Amino acid sequence: MRRADRLLQIIQVLRRRKAPTTARMLADELEVTPRTIYRDIVTLQSARVPIEGEAGLGYILRDGYDLPPLMFSADEIEAVVLGMQMVLARGDADLVRSAANVLAKIETVVPDNVSDQMWKGALLVPHSVQNEMPFARHLPMIRLAVRQNRKLMILYTSLADEETARTIWPLGLYIFSHVTLLCSWCELREGYRAFRAERITLCEPLADRFNPKNGAMMTAFLKQFAQR
Repeated sequence: MRRADRLLQIIQVLRRRKAPTTARMLADELEVTPRTIYRDIVTLQSARVPIEGEAGLGYILRDGYDLPPLMFSADEIEAVVLGMQMVLARGDADLVRSAANVLAKIETVVPDNVSDQMWKGALLVPHSVQNEMPFARHLPMIRLAVRQNRKLMILYTSLADEETARTIWPLGLYIFSHVTLLCSWCELREGYRAFRAERITLCEPLADRFNPKNGAMMTAFLKQFAQR
């Protein structure tokens, strides 16, 4: 790996980690020695990249630092395109538009040979869901409620065709190839519940908000879900 590429990788690693990252952790990920990382950190700091910390304690990147546009490797292009294809195949109308915008922005900043790589179609996403399905109209509202930690009132029809009104705390969406699940805490059942999106017949945001405990509730949901 060229040193310039490694410097960018260090910034990217620090960017995605919220806790202090030691030189040893960086060295293991980038397959170099900690001494190399120490030299690279000094170089980045001298270039006014806002990295704080010291040897033995770890380093963090201060919020608000923006990198200039980056070149994408072939693997990175495939990862981005595959992710966007999943959104195009299974997202609601708002997400589909956003995914198309992301791909268009990437295509305008990468060289022609990389742009051509984007559309070779080597990685495919089967089982797309049509956005005109009835539940699709609820997904933008659900995603907003997840971001805002806002409770929802839903009407839900069970597999036994029993309809119930519930107040739920929306934690996230679990998107499978054949179904989309709304991961929630249900006040009616006083426990974690997964609701099939296509069985939600009514969905309305409430004024009340909930505390997701910094992601701990979603972690607990996933742990319980994995045990079923």
